[in-house]
Amino acid sequence: MGKFVIRKTNTGIKFDLLASNHEVIATSEVYSSKSSCQNGIESVRTNCKAEIEDQTLKNPTVIPNPKFEVYLDKKGEYRFRLKARNGENIATSEGYSAKSSCLKGIESIRKNAPTADVEDTTLKK
Repeated sequence: MGKFVIRKTNTGIKFDLLASNHEVIATSEVYSSKSSCQNGIESVRTNCKAEIEDQTLKNPTVIPNPKFEVYLDKKGEYRFRLKARNGENIATSEGYSAKSSCLKGIESIRKNAPTADVEDTTLKK
């Protein structure tokens, strides 16, 4: 089973969604408060079954939010971002050399996010 890990950064608080093998599937933006970070986790749970808009295609079909956007970054790696109904980015992936691996990352979010535990490392000393 996957888990969300809430952690402090130099500029705020963010979460990572980890797969059962402890690999990071997706990372959030940096939030200014823990409650906003927790709302972000709930937004991932709510929107993780969204459809995929493949922006790597020559003529991609535009899908309304919420959605996963698959795209190529500046290095030519495949990435995805999960967008909420309001168009805000909720979570982003690492770079993948193959599109199939990127799509597997999305499937891992769909599988893990709904039941993932939350570990709050900001409480640890």
